[in-house]
Amino acid sequence: MGEELHPTINIKDSLIHTENGGGNGILPSEDTSESNVKYYTLEEIQAHNLSKDTWLIIHDKVYDITSFLEEHPGGEEVLLEQAGSDATESFEDVGHSTDAREMLAQYYVGELHMKDRKKEANKEVFITTSSDSGSSWTTWLIPAVAAAIVGIMYRFYLMEHKSS
Repeated sequence: MGEELHPTINIKDSLIHTENGGGNGILPSEDTSESNVKYYTLEEIQAHNLSKDTWLIIHDKVYDITSFLEEHPGGEEVLLEQAGSDATESFEDVGHSTDAREMLAQYYVGELHMKDRKKEANKEVFITTSSDSGSSWTTWLIPAVAAAIVGIMYRFYLMEHKSS
């Protein structure tokens, strides 16, 4: 069913990538060696979309979650909706706990074939720093001017009511 290939990423690389801030924190079981990784095509995974045979893709890793369907706290329906497809976005949107992520390891069966993986778009991260002292005066000046204007308007309002 799955095609055995020489993987380009092994567990050690994944651990290093995860420790350096990359990756997703989801790793296959520790005993998976480089030569035992099975690669499945998207077509093969899509065939496993039944309640008696349910596979998911999460972060390019393939999981057979058939035995977990009844135990899932959110109900088996949410898993069956994603069966046979990439559930990465749904998995991350829910905000699963560390325990849930660790549980995935026991359902790991292989990885998504390289040709079926989505190429991640380069995400540019813009970081603003507060080293520019020119903008710091606006943080106190604008509220101070607004408060002064409100105070002056209040005084005029009170003076008009006292004189009438």
